[in-house]
Amino acid sequence: MHILVPVKRVIDHNVKVRVKSDGSGVETAGVKMSINPFDEVAVEQAVRLKEQGVASKVTAVACGSATSQDVLRAALAMGADAAVLIETGDALEPQATARLLRALIARDGADLVLCGKQDIDDDLGATAPMLAALLDWPQAVSVNRLQAAAGELQLWCDADAGSQQLAVDLPAVLGVDLRLCDPRNITLPAMMRAKKAPITTLAAAELGDAAPATVRQLQVAEPAARAPGIKLDSLAALIERLRALPALQS
Repeated sequence: MHILVPVKRVIDHNVKVRVKSDGSGVETAGVKMSINPFDEVAVEQAVRLKEQGVASKVTAVACGSATSQDVLRAALAMGADAAVLIETGDALEPQATARLLRALIARDGADLVLCGKQDIDDDLGATAPMLAALLDWPQAVSVNRLQAAAGELQLWCDADAGSQQLAVDLPAVLGVDLRLCDPRNITLPAMMRAKKAPITTLAAAELGDAAPATVRQLQVAEPAARAPGIKLDSLAALIERLRALPALQS
């Protein structure tokens, strides 16, 4: 089984995000960048399937500029066998990313695509469903447990009314949740090996499945500041305060 894992370079989750002074976007200059945490879980699960003998190869793929090589090397250090950078200077929407991934799968093949269920920069979770639709493959999202058995995958997914158990035939596209597994710590020897590992670079134009942008970002602004909280002296004062709230007036 060949597993493809898309990884995205995002601002590290421990960094406080700041808006550029001109409102044109989010400040990334001099900011620590990391692999999207949901994608990191997907890499870990793919490597575990390889270690269990279920998968034979794990390929990490990133779409973006040459700077995305750092997250690919992180995936290699975790145990991925190969890394592919689809290089483009364009800001990619989920549909464009999904079409590039479809073109790569048509070129190199894959039996399973493990995606993070969402990105922490825009909080979208659209790439995996769009890719599944383009490939006409079965899909599942919010996967929090996974077992491989007899050519199919047993999945446990978050649902509106609790947890849903599914059986999915391969090939398939899955969007995984953070609870699926804990990513391993990257050792220094693994990091050093990953630094020397080759990364295959393809120009997005080579894949010939580009999608025109459909959304233009006009402006980015900080959220409105929250009103400060207050401290009351007694329970009676709290009840009186709550009763005065407009939401409780009827």
